[in-house]
Amino acid sequence: MYKILHSKISSLYYTQAPATGIGLFRVLFGLVTLQEICFLLYFNHLIFDPIPYLDIEFPMIPFFLGLWAINAIFITLGFHSQKAIVINYIFWVVFVNFTPMQRDFDGGFDLFMIGANLFMIFMPINKAFSIDNLRSKFKSPFQHYSLYKKETVSILAYYIPVIICLGFLYFDSAIHKMFAEHWRNGLGAWLPSSMPYYISSFDMAWLLNIELIQKSIGYLIIIFQFSFIFLFHFKKLRPIYFVIGAGLHLGITLTFNIYPFGMGMLIFYTLVAPFSWYKKAGNFLSAKTTSFTVFYDEQCPLCCKTILTINHFDIFNCIDFKSAQSYASQYPALSSIDEATLLTDLYALDKNNSIYFGVNTYAQILIKMRYTFIFGYILKTPGIFHLANKKYRNIADSRSRMSCDSSCSPSEGTPTLTLYDKVFTPDSTRTEKRNILKLSKILFILFILQLNSSIQYGLFYRLKFDIKPTAITQLVYGLSNTFVHYSGVFAGITPHALYLHDHFEGYNHLIAITYTDSAGNEKWLPFVTPEGRLQSPNWGRVHSMWANIAVTPNIDNHRLKKFIMKTTAFWGINSGLNLNSTKFNIKLKKISAPNYWVPNLLKSNLSGPWTTIGNASWLNKDITISIPNDINLL
Repeated sequence: MYKILHSKISSLYYTQAPATGIGLFRVLFGLVTLQEICFLLYFNHLIFDPIPYLDIEFPMIPFFLGLWAINAIFITLGFHSQKAIVINYIFWVVFVNFTPMQRDFDGGFDLFMIGANLFMIFMPINKAFSIDNLRSKFKSPFQHYSLYKKETVSILAYYIPVIICLGFLYFDSAIHKMFAEHWRNGLGAWLPSSMPYYISSFDMAWLLNIELIQKSIGYLIIIFQFSFIFLFHFKKLRPIYFVIGAGLHLGITLTFNIYPFGMGMLIFYTLVAPFSWYKKAGNFLSAKTTSFTVFYDEQCPLCCKTILTINHFDIFNCIDFKSAQSYASQYPALSSIDEATLLTDLYALDKNNSIYFGVNTYAQILIKMRYTFIFGYILKTPGIFHLANKKYRNIADSRSRMSCDSSCSPSEGTPTLTLYDKVFTPDSTRTEKRNILKLSKILFILFILQLNSSIQYGLFYRLKFDIKPTAITQLVYGLSNTFVHYSGVFAGITPHALYLHDHFEGYNHLIAITYTDSAGNEKWLPFVTPEGRLQSPNWGRVHSMWANIAVTPNIDNHRLKKFIMKTTAFWGINSGLNLNSTKFNIKLKKISAPNYWVPNLLKSNLSGPWTTIGNASWLNKDITISIPNDINLL
């Protein structure tokens, strides 16, 4: 196995691919991380306080989340990418494993994000759509922007993360699915979509009632997951696997309230997309002809840096830049302007030969670049235009007087090498061979760790093998458990037994919370709706807290009371209620989670009646909760 892996890596090591997909992946990864940080900030007191708002154990959490958010913005923009992605990995590991998120508020995709983040440390994430890439161009600002080559990377930078983070995950998940009756019946997607706690606000009842489609989707998922790791890299099959995989995860994002999981998986398809698609998309989106021509002083480093910056963000190629010294004389509209004046400002012509200069040039650039048009019109508004013009004149005129001395000279020093550069751009054939050998060993270890997890939990645990406990078997089992624990914490390798029979079997009740206002009217806490859905924004990891931990097929009253306490305190205070004078009602509704096809199951589960089974009341920081001793028997 190791020799096959080493041979394959050696053959792909030198194969180049465009860096576009990896740059896009970094941008989307940063945005997904940022939205999750915003979610944690919003639910800060619910997640991290022992008693929301009343007992704050971690007052510095918002500060550290703020630092994490800034770092996520750096990743999105590609600013100091290497440092930012390492810091981001530390944040993910610490928050997921050393806060209440670890047990009570599992996001469903935390370990996946840790694994993805780990690979990004070694990926060339700075080579496309990044400020780092622009900064590297500043090393030689006198070079015309069109002379910079399109960045390419080893195709392994695409394949390795996809194989480990998607391929292994899918295959492991498919093994577990084989032991779930509703998945074997083709109803793996249909059943959770018919459970009120799990669905988003989209009404998909019409599609859920078409049995043939639902079973086709269920079996397609199993076939897709089993075959992905073996076939996705074939050129003719990549479009098929991209469409199916992206479609499935887009469906999860839109129709389930575990949207972070769907988005986290979906962004990986920027690495699965056929490389030719990026070129075709670029050709389609790029302007066929430039609509604006800017003339600049090619002997001024500050001017060249300005042009490089504008061109870097002109992703639709709408702007053309020409040397004022070499090309201005070829345009009749500029013939009346002497060269000294042309070099004082940024002059420009549109396709109608209208002349612009100074701040007007920048405003038109923003407008012509399409996606920044709003900023162009803002720049032209009275007041803002006056202030911008005053600032521009100070810079432009002082630049002319100082004749571009050392203050606007090119940056010096050697370029910063990322971990990817050190592995994939060696200085000798000997170093290349050594790097390939190291890479092969590391990937083989990751393969063994995933195999350990899949065999122990996907086969031994599911098949319930009766292995005689001996000193050796106990040692092996203990080591296996240890490897699973640490590989999960630091590499995101973990069992992927999601939404199986042991999750839904016996899941025949929903629990909600209402309260009685001062007028004696019963109202619903903004948490679970009268239908039984989890109301936005109580999705993602808050959904996991309630639907996967508090309310399960076998409800643990101790844990249920804990989350009733946290939910009533958080939403009660957020709703402006006086906890000491508010009576909360615990409601229960019967539902069904069968392993076989039932028409209109979602409608039936949404429309059932609620029964009051208990109540909760607060007195200062103490809560009294009265519920039946065994809710499972109701």
